[in-house]
Amino acid sequence: MIAWENEGAPITKDRTGHGHPALDAPSDSGPRRDAGRDHSSSSNNLIGSDPGLRELLKKIEPAERVAVDTEADSLHCYREKLCLLQIGIPGGDFLVDPLADLDLAPLRKILETREIVLQGADFDLRMLRRGMDFRARKVFDTVIAARLLGIREFSLAALVKKYFNVELPKGSQKANWARRPLSSRMLEYATNDTHYLLPLSEKLEAELKQAQRLEWFKQSCQRAIDQAAVKRVRDEDEVWRIRGSGALRGRAVPVLRELWQWREKEAEAVDRPPFHILQNQELLDAAEGFAAGKVPDYRHFSDRRRAAFRHAAERAMKMPENLWPVSRRRFGTRPTAEMVRRTDELRQRRDKAARDLKLEPAFIASRGALEAIATNGEISENLLVPWQRELLDV
Repeated sequence: MIAWENEGAPITKDRTGHGHPALDAPSDSGPRRDAGRDHSSSSNNLIGSDPGLRELLKKIEPAERVAVDTEADSLHCYREKLCLLQIGIPGGDFLVDPLADLDLAPLRKILETREIVLQGADFDLRMLRRGMDFRARKVFDTVIAARLLGIREFSLAALVKKYFNVELPKGSQKANWARRPLSSRMLEYATNDTHYLLPLSEKLEAELKQAQRLEWFKQSCQRAIDQAAVKRVRDEDEVWRIRGSGALRGRAVPVLRELWQWREKEAEAVDRPPFHILQNQELLDAAEGFAAGKVPDYRHFSDRRRAAFRHAAERAMKMPENLWPVSRRRFGTRPTAEMVRRTDELRQRRDKAARDLKLEPAFIASRGALEAIATNGEISENLLVPWQRELLDV
């Protein structure tokens, strides 16, 4: 939904999950740690064949609401892919291996007719669409629900501790989920990702009803579905403008652009994330270094990579000024006094509503959304869902 503060930024989910205690109300004995499931049970629930998938479909059939989570290889390859699909139903938790020789179409069809419970929907919905052409019709996003209830710590670990009095230690967030076979620890970690989602959704739904915010929740979840369905197209003149690039001046700006493009080609060639080639801060430092007449170097570079790195910088250093990147302003032009006044007015309304409702101000509307609406009020319907527009009176 538009209310996120970092709209459009990659979503990072806390997927920690461990243990299988009774799902009851918190006790007075303090947070519990559980020894976890028998590792073999997770292995037995790993589905890598069509007969096994057909059995899972039979188990899903009676369920109206299904918990879903995904694992990808984002930290280990250039183009991430769906590597594991976790399914939680009242009868248990199951893992489906999309990298096995499976026909996922029947699973996609049955899930599209169910309400899908997710912890932070955007990432998972995009991975499901990429990996199995899945298009959700109804979702229950536990993060949206928690934020609508004014809960400030809404990672899975924080919510499980709050509602079930169980502490979830960190697990296999950085593991390479494309490798096979998956370790017993990874299987257990993945299974736990969906274990609490169904009972958690029931508790959150009851509180939303009590707070009379269930309709707001439905609007926000529908917006999450709509946004995840939009294909993101990279703007080649903007993607290289990494955090900190706005502080660069002069020839360092075209050098950064050339180095960024060089890094992309290197990363794609070896099928590794760009940060494996060079970190963003190193890229910024290198651009400033070349522009200052230095020749930055990195010991982990091969001779070939070092030569390509320097050649990219040399191209930028020789580039005529009329071909340098044009600096971008947020509004395209400097904001007028009326725009500033209107933005401040909207901000005051938002902040008052946030105080009254005990919500995060940015969850009602981000600063960027306020500035855009102050510039052109007609776009409010594209940026905000009805409950957000009602609170802002736009």
